[in-house]
Amino acid sequence: MEIINLGRADGLPPVDWAAIAGKLDARSAPAPDAHNSRTTWLATVNEDGSPHVTAVGALWLDGAFWFQTGAGTRKNRNVARDPRCSIALSVRDADVVIEGDASRVTDPGALARIAKAWADSGWPAEPDESGRGVTAPFNAPSQGPPPWQVYRVEPRSAIVTLSAEPGGLTRFRF
Repeated sequence: MEIINLGRADGLPPVDWAAIAGKLDARSAPAPDAHNSRTTWLATVNEDGSPHVTAVGALWLDGAFWFQTGAGTRKNRNVARDPRCSIALSVRDADVVIEGDASRVTDPGALARIAKAWADSGWPAEPDESGRGVTAPFNAPSQGPPPWQVYRVEPRSAIVTLSAEPGGLTRFRF
């Protein structure tokens, strides 16, 4: 891993990636009473090259983010055409932006693991009988009907900004 301390000129120490990964693993929120504390944002590339940003119910699991989407959604069309994307969220005392490529998940074992992780976090997902994605009793209406396709984003790089003292700004390349 390459670590670039973007806060060095201000006398800031580099961010500790292991501490950030631990907060991601623990599904840390910015603050217990924070509004929209669980919002995770996905940025994809539209066909004309412009950005598309939308909220997603992404989960961090096994060192990667996982999200689901309907077959007819813009984010699905975007990542099917150009897998480059970014995921941004806040954890306790830090803002995190992960960059990587979205890859469609079709392995039944992986779909079962992520469905269980979503169910354990409150969204009762389960693998679809067709083996093409996941289903649940409810989802955002904009997702269209199930099964919903699952994507995995393994970090290629990350930028972390610490919001607590002493502060810090670090880029990681994996």
